[in-house]
Amino acid sequence: MQAADQLQEKAEAFLSNLPLSRDLGELEEAVRYSLLGGGKRIRPVLCLATGEALGARIDDLLPAACALELVHTFSLVHDDLPALDDDDLRRGQPSCHAKFGEAVAILAGDALLTEAFRLALRYPTPDVAREVAEATAGMIGGQYVDITTESDLDPAGLAALHRLKTGRLLAAPVGCALAVAKTPPRDQGPWRDFAADLGLLFQIVDDILDATGTSEELGKTPGKDAAAGKVTYVSLFGLDEARSIADDVRQRTERRLSSLPADTSVLAELVATIRERRT
Repeated sequence: MQAADQLQEKAEAFLSNLPLSRDLGELEEAVRYSLLGGGKRIRPVLCLATGEALGARIDDLLPAACALELVHTFSLVHDDLPALDDDDLRRGQPSCHAKFGEAVAILAGDALLTEAFRLALRYPTPDVAREVAEATAGMIGGQYVDITTESDLDPAGLAALHRLKTGRLLAAPVGCALAVAKTPPRDQGPWRDFAADLGLLFQIVDDILDATGTSEELGKTPGKDAAAGKVTYVSLFGLDEARSIADDVRQRTERRLSSLPADTSVLAELVATIRERRT
């Protein structure tokens, strides 16, 4: 089993050398600027670590893993637009629209999503592309709920929102790994349960960081949720209780990992990394 930092290096190298469609022309600059401007590559590392635990080869997993990173980057480029989150900072540098303009940023996001499906379609079966498509649709549906729902969500409504907006794209790396490893459907349930809990943990920690972090730590503007009046785990429960909930979800996620019939040590490392971000 390779360590998380080794998997991140492999994903970074794959993304850096990824050939893009020649038809993009000069738009490629904005695409690569957004894709290669930093980030922890949590989604591709999660896919690679899961797939390796399942017995798949890293080289076979990389297209699926990095397709998800392209989808994630597409979502960030569009989320930062003035019509949505209106943020000029992303990954410690000017966001795509701040550097290239809104029209180019919209097209760069479109290109990132298209290139993600070109990667997912490298496989001989549609299973990986289906995982990517379903996760993307869920994420977009969650974003719609986020921008159209009044600030009166209860805990159940907030959980449902985050299962879509954040959770689907954090569950997809596990789903893609299951597809590449050709894991029978009857054996997939415990892995998918782990992925769902990990997505919840990530979102709770993200809410805490938005309330407590700095732009230097986060690489983006903090306090945006509160300024927009969005319901978060912090606004619903308070900071201390949100931290307690995150700890409970972490423990449940770790229990799920320990029950899986594989070496999940790297996945456990990822769970710790997600929870222990500066909160």
